Amino acid sequence: MIFPSRGPAPVVPVLTLQETLLVTLQGELHDGMAEQLQEDINCRIASSGATGVIIDVSGVEIVDSFLGRILAEIAASASLLAARTVVAGMRPAVAITLVELGLTLPGLTTALDVDRALELLTRASTPSASDGRERGT
Repeated sequence: MIFPSRGPAPVVPVLTLQETLLVTLQGELHDGMAEQLQEDINCRIASSGATGVIIDVSGVEIVDSFLGRILAEIAASASLLAARTVVAGMRPAVAITLVELGLTLPGLTTALDVDRALELLTRASTPSASDGRERGT
């Protein structure tokens, strides 16, 4: 479901799946687009009460320190708004480049694809059936 925005149309679509926002990056993300995306995600978390953000980077072939920093900033601001961030679909070459650049991406969890990212977020928000009682605590 796509919610209408109050300002200009988002440069990168932000979709809602239950309590999770899905952002799919395609190609390069320029400075202005990155700033707008961060603002769009923050506004959508605040207005919808989303508890998770999935950033699908399967369409990104080249990564640089700028994109790494943007992903970390999105995760940090989402965390302040009580939402977890998962990056999904990272290609091996992109992961290698991030390591070579020395980017650790704090606050981000990764998943192989969007389905697994959604599963991670759903599992994290669902209270455990045992909640530690099986271990005698």
